Amino acid sequence: MSYSTTDQAKHVSVFRTLPVHLAIFAGLILLWEFVNLYGFEDRIQADMIAPRPTHIGLAMIDIFFIDKTVWHHLGSTFQKALLGASIGTVIGMGLAISATLSETFRKYIKPWIILMEATPRIAVGPIFVALLGFGLWSAVALAALVAFFGPFVNTFQGLMEIDEESEEMFRSLGASKFQTFWKLRFASALQLISAGWKLATASAFGGALVAEFIQASEGMGVLIAQYVIMITMDYAFAALLSVTIFGYILFKIMEYMDYHLIFWQNDLLMLKVSEKRRKKMGVSS
Repeated sequence: MSYSTTDQAKHVSVFRTLPVHLAIFAGLILLWEFVNLYGFEDRIQADMIAPRPTHIGLAMIDIFFIDKTVWHHLGSTFQKALLGASIGTVIGMGLAISATLSETFRKYIKPWIILMEATPRIAVGPIFVALLGFGLWSAVALAALVAFFGPFVNTFQGLMEIDEESEEMFRSLGASKFQTFWKLRFASALQLISAGWKLATASAFGGALVAEFIQASEGMGVLIAQYVIMITMDYAFAALLSVTIFGYILFKIMEYMDYHLIFWQNDLLMLKVSEKRRKKMGVSS
């Protein structure tokens, strides 16, 4: 049986480009080190604007393995971001599904969503603090507000992009409205919905950090602010880099889940799933 090798080509291309990415990264680190050493006359100014990568690396070793301060703060930020992303995704998807099913609802809700998206998040933060108080839920609320727009747009776009011929075919086969929506519209839109979910998670981290800068007693935003106030910029950069690294790891985990869960969008995985099902049924390929 033949199948497309697009997915295999993607994985091969990742491994082929990895040395290039590593070389670019190493070049940027060397350039940064050079600028710090020779680009400033004042050493204090140099360490404040662009602390040496070697110093940032030592600071990361300290906060992760010696002082171990970062683990508690990372956990707090991840908790706020993931709660906010989950709530924002549920709200965004719920509004998108409602807007897809009801033209009247769509007409009235879209301007309000655009208005909310245009509102600066930093300005909303103090209002949430006044309404919900200092602590977890004001940060979660801000993260959810930042996160919901991506799932709304992607879900709405995915559900609305189904061609009429496919819908007519489902109806001709006796499918109900619910079956047509669930097995055609929603299944076809899952890839876009998943992209919206990933966008929501990334946005929620930004919202959580902003909330922690405004008010919080724990979290990476608090830790970064403390290091900046103490003018230990190498530690501030190390804390920021920590959020970036762990956020990237979370994103790759979500990509892996996306790749395996939405298997019908993937030729190679679809073939493997089909072969497993045939073996269970005792049918030879």
